[in-house]
Amino acid sequence: SPSAFDRVLGCRMGAEAVMALMEATPETEACVVSLDGNQAVRLPLMECVEKTKAVAQAMADKKWELAVQLRGRSFARNLETYKMLTRLKPPRSAFDETGKGLEGYTLAVMHIGAPACGMNAAVRSFVRNCIYRGDTVYGIHDGVEGLIAGNVQVMKWSDVTGWVGQGGAMLGTKRTLPGQRVPQIAARLKEFKIQALLIIGGFEAYQAGIQLTENRSNFPEFCIPIVVIPSTISNNVPGTEFSLGCDTALNEITEICDRIRQSAQGTKRRVFVIETMGGYCGYLATVAGLAGGADAAYIYEEKFSIKDLQQDVYHMASKMAEGVQRGL
Repeated sequence: SPSAFDRVLGCRMGAEAVMALMEATPETEACVVSLDGNQAVRLPLMECVEKTKAVAQAMADKKWELAVQLRGRSFARNLETYKMLTRLKPPRSAFDETGKGLEGYTLAVMHIGAPACGMNAAVRSFVRNCIYRGDTVYGIHDGVEGLIAGNVQVMKWSDVTGWVGQGGAMLGTKRTLPGQRVPQIAARLKEFKIQALLIIGGFEAYQAGIQLTENRSNFPEFCIPIVVIPSTISNNVPGTEFSLGCDTALNEITEICDRIRQSAQGTKRRVFVIETMGGYCGYLATVAGLAGGADAAYIYEEKFSIKDLQQDVYHMASKMAEGVQRGL
């Protein structure tokens, strides 16, 4: 069966196609409905065909780099990342005769917040990209508490082997924020000579990053690059359209909806109510409802009352009177 993304993509492209047809005139050039930057866009059909022919010609002429370039920046970047991450060992050119990294920077990665699928893949990519450059990477276990306790280890290339498909957070994660323990954190950063910090997590990671940067005037150890990668199944953090973990959660909900519908094949005149996670963010409920073919979805962003629920019950009853046997 289609994944949740393919179902949502089909729904969005179908809707965009209707708009394209309704807005077209007899002189309008034929177009292709596609996705660019998570937005449905329309591109001239002939332009797309010419680009496809150009890729085929480049492949026939064995101009591999040109073919990759014609595929687009996203494909080229994915290919480059794949080739780098799947190496058995980092290149020798990244180290000197003593085995020390040539770049010489010391970076660290940690989790703050609830675990989410994709965290381990992000750590794996970060560790191997840094080692590939010749840098030293520290893995901080159990978030802020682990950093204060000195639970820090040097990450090697082989340490993250197999992490890409692992769920949870292999480094461990906690929701604890720096708070009043900023001096201890500064002392640990100084002790391990950390020159840059990556924090992977949900809104707690945002808060932790802010607390550290706000104390830069008091602790020079915080005057380093600090980066946050959003990671939460709720997809409720600012600055990104997708956070790590939200797509896995969406696929799980969609699969559960399919199983419920399949197990209910022998029943009639029944309505199933499914509660999703996501807190006060309606992303999972809305998109899962779209992918799962739900009759209604209730979210905090759209106020509803008992009367609205009552109207939906009447609507469902009228649908069942016309032959529909189940509702979701």
